[in-house]
Amino acid sequence: MLNNRELSFISEKLGISVNQIKSTILLLEEGSTVPFIARYRKERTGNLDETQILNIKENYQYIVELNERKKTVLKTIEEQGKLTDELKKKIEETFSKTELEDIYLPFKPKRRTKATIGKEMGLEPLAEEILKGEGTNLDVLAEKYINTEKGVDSKEKALEYAGYILAEMFSENAELRRKVRDSFYNEGIIKVSVTKDFEEKRTKYEMYYSFEESVKTIPSHRILAIRRGEKEKVLRSKIEIDIDKAFEDVFSLFFKKEHIYFEFLKSVLYDSLKRLVFPSIELEIRMELKKKADLDAINVFAKNLENLLLMPPAGTISVLGVDPGYRTGCKIVALDETGKLLENATIYPTKPFEKIEEAKKIALNLIEKYNIKAVAIGNGTASRETKSFFKSIAPEGVIVTVVNESGASVYSASKAAIEEFPDYDVTVRGAVSIGRRFQDPLSELVKIDPKSIGVGQYQHDVNQSLLKKKLDNVVVSVVNRVGVDLNTASYHLLKYVSGISERVAKNIVAYRDENGRFKNRKELMNVSGMGNKTFEQCAGFLRIRDGENILDSTGIHPESYFIVEKMAESVGLEINDLIKNREILNSIDLKQFETEDFGEFTLKDIVKELLNPGRDPRENFELFEFAEGIETIEDLTEGMVLNGVVTNVTKFGAFVDIGVHQDGLVHISELSHTFVENPEEFVSVGEKVKVKVLNVDRDLNRIALSIKALQTPPKKSGKSKNFTKKQVKDRKEKLVNKLLEKFGKN
Repeated sequence: MLNNRELSFISEKLGISVNQIKSTILLLEEGSTVPFIARYRKERTGNLDETQILNIKENYQYIVELNERKKTVLKTIEEQGKLTDELKKKIEETFSKTELEDIYLPFKPKRRTKATIGKEMGLEPLAEEILKGEGTNLDVLAEKYINTEKGVDSKEKALEYAGYILAEMFSENAELRRKVRDSFYNEGIIKVSVTKDFEEKRTKYEMYYSFEESVKTIPSHRILAIRRGEKEKVLRSKIEIDIDKAFEDVFSLFFKKEHIYFEFLKSVLYDSLKRLVFPSIELEIRMELKKKADLDAINVFAKNLENLLLMPPAGTISVLGVDPGYRTGCKIVALDETGKLLENATIYPTKPFEKIEEAKKIALNLIEKYNIKAVAIGNGTASRETKSFFKSIAPEGVIVTVVNESGASVYSASKAAIEEFPDYDVTVRGAVSIGRRFQDPLSELVKIDPKSIGVGQYQHDVNQSLLKKKLDNVVVSVVNRVGVDLNTASYHLLKYVSGISERVAKNIVAYRDENGRFKNRKELMNVSGMGNKTFEQCAGFLRIRDGENILDSTGIHPESYFIVEKMAESVGLEINDLIKNREILNSIDLKQFETEDFGEFTLKDIVKELLNPGRDPRENFELFEFAEGIETIEDLTEGMVLNGVVTNVTKFGAFVDIGVHQDGLVHISELSHTFVENPEEFVSVGEKVKVKVLNVDRDLNRIALSIKALQTPPKKSGKSKNFTKKQVKDRKEKLVNKLLEKFGKN
């Protein structure tokens, strides 16, 4: 456990009480997961949400790592015999890894430098005398250090290398580095230019060919764009600050203007800044900007992924999954209500073969044979033509729609897909993935590496381990928020449930295959690897429909069943009669059931679950159609108004699929008439929107769109009616919760 000072540091940083932080860390150390703590340990944490708990976890890990580094630093300096009480206190009290490394720098083992060569020449005492201001003349001072055996053959050389020693000493001063670092952050200018090879060429980096912006204000997406441009040899950049101002800010740390050797020391300090400090700090700033840009991009990616995973499922209906194509044909698969592959075929309804009648016969046979309710077509090559074909032949009542197929090809070639369908090729597996993601996006998308789903910007440029960690957290959060059907879930989905490892997930499926459906949650204890702790962590998130105990279909944890039994007993009803009985449930005095472990937060959650058992937080499914006749970028003209689906949200706007195989960009300035700071507050991945085409650049394959152009501008004297996405969502949730409290769920 962290000490009180460390707990207070996290408390001040996060705005969360020390007791809440301490309780959360104890739960984490006991092996509890973030979803479990957030959902079932609200009394211990004071009702902290998942984000707050994750922040505590990350800061806790940061302090642990920092303390380990401090041990190494202290040990190294102590072994050198240079650890003073004051230095030890400085090291122990810092909470900054950067400050720690600044303190450690003078004691860090170094490669051979000009300064170390100067010390080998015996010139360190000369450097010390100069800094102290001893003597009256530098030449006289330096002459006594001439030593041809050590390579000091002149007073000029003695002064040169004494200067190198002082320059290195100046550069290793923690306060100097802090001041220069602050200057780079607050006053630094990033200057970008085009490389010679691209001076006369058009590229997507044109806006950066002659560009400069303050380090303090440059947005993260520009940092990543510039870095990618540099990687592709199109751009070069540097960060500059005023060296004269930097000198004025720091020289007094070492000498005064009245110093007898001021001019010499001034030249040495300029050399130190230009040769040693600036390159080092510029690199640090670049890394910090990259780190911040990575975090911003990853957070946007994570939010997009969350919205994608929470897209409404079509539900348990039979589907014809279609992976469209031209020359290779369309792979079609019939899936039952659970996503099981029943039959597959290949048809050629599009160019170059256009075997329309044959394709019609095969498709209709599958639709009739398996009572297909919907045709789900991937949005790749030939999707629009394929959709037109199916729309023309589909029996009345059969839905025909296009779904996002991003990542389907990655899944189809994955180990998981090969394990499930060893006798089918990648195109059939891809069609299965397309059909299943229409039935239930979450259950299918968890099988795909989140980076391959296509909802992030610069995902290959950011810190990959950090990206994976963040995206895994999102998948875990969403899976546990929605809940998992224990009797139908694949091991790919089960492994994201709180407390369940991949091995235990596979064991659950194996047990189910051998013994049939789980009848109750207790039966989980028969699964190999399912201990008491694992059961505690996962049980509340696993649902059993039509089981022996109706509470097993809810988000109520088995450890709380006794409370529900007491509630039912207190009103003289069976548990089955208590569920959805809003009049009785709202009349129960919850205080009589409070215990040390189960207080107001848990009891309210129990009542909420009893009112709406196993409620899916995802919205209801709605069919979506692109505009007819608009199939390629060539079909677009300025002024067109089209339906679209948001595929990606970034810091500079949102990308929208309008059905032409090239997403258009709604720039941040075109999202709303109101000021937009965060686009994700106005739109989200998967959202259906109406857009106006502003511009089409066919050379660079770019489409500029606007949402704002279709909104009514606010009156100058009044407030805008364009609510943010979050405001709409919050209002909607409040209304839904009020209605559910009053009327329950039918």
